[in-house]
Amino acid sequence: MNGHRAKVLTVSDGVVAGTREDRSGAALAELLAAEGYEDAEAVACPDELEQIAATLRALCSGFAGLVVTTGGTGFAPRDVTPEATLLVVERGAPGLAEAMRSVSPLGRLSRAVAGTVGGCLVLNVPGSPSGATECLGAVLDVLPHALALLAGDEDPHPPTG
Repeated sequence: MNGHRAKVLTVSDGVVAGTREDRSGAALAELLAAEGYEDAEAVACPDELEQIAATLRALCSGFAGLVVTTGGTGFAPRDVTPEATLLVVERGAPGLAEAMRSVSPLGRLSRAVAGTVGGCLVLNVPGSPSGATECLGAVLDVLPHALALLAGDEDPHPPTG
């Protein structure tokens, strides 16, 4: 266990309607559990700007840890997860979004954002199971340090050597 907690938000009209299985949310929860994250709670909401923002606010309220959204990061008309996330985050973390985009050629089409809300780090990843886990995997190594910094638990400039 790495001592950090995580939640997963699947943004998908089909998952909410019950016409599509939540494979990306399940894949993310499995990856997070394997990395030692606790409480990999998974919820879903439709591709609606205000509902995504409200769900993110609820997930972040009183929570310190990682919140990963999956879905709604592309160019389709209903892909509004980045816009909803920007309504919620207090500080951006563009380096994380850039690192996630750099893992594959299709990553260049991602409009995903990353940022913080209080003690939460929010990351948008694509809606496909492979894209979601690949993008999250690109930043997993730095997330424990980022979360510890958010919690005030680590020296931001540890000694080298």
